[in-house]
Amino acid sequence: MSKLYVDEIHPKTTGGTTSIIKPTSGSILQVQYTQIDANEQWTVNNLDDKKITSLAVNITPKFTNSIIKIEAMVNGEWSNTSSPYNSVWFFFRDNTKLASTTSGGSIHGILMGTADTYYNGDADSTPEHANYMYFDTPNTTSQITYTVGVKQQSGNTYWNLNRTANNNDERGMSLICVTEIAK
Repeated sequence: MSKLYVDEIHPKTTGGTTSIIKPTSGSILQVQYTQIDANEQWTVNNLDDKKITSLAVNITPKFTNSIIKIEAMVNGEWSNTSSPYNSVWFFFRDNTKLASTTSGGSIHGILMGTADTYYNGDADSTPEHANYMYFDTPNTTSQITYTVGVKQQSGNTYWNLNRTANNNDERGMSLICVTEIAK
């Protein structure tokens, strides 16, 4: 896990008094990310909210009213060719699911799964992917763990992270990135 501080908050001392200078609204306060190229296989049971724990990142917000922008790029392939059409991607803030509200459906998230990139569902090549983001207002200065989440309704299956279902040909990388933004 790497840290990148784009804009630090510096104490200012004037006449023996120390105060904190707060950045202007919209300023980037910090960026944290996890980027992996490991090839992994994750069991995703029918209608379970699954954490992909290798795609997690910690951040400790500097202010309680900060906005946290969460971004993910997830590469891989489902072992069941129905799953790309019947899946959603989202995030967890610790153990809280960050997604659209439920309204009449059993499956909800931020992004619907991508379609098969090959009409025959070739398990040796043509993997799927998900690129999505979310803006969170956690209202805390305690450490938070954000994790990539997925749910599918095609029976029990596997998500093959950074690889094809048969672990051949194309390989990729995946990442999760969080940016703290001053409000």
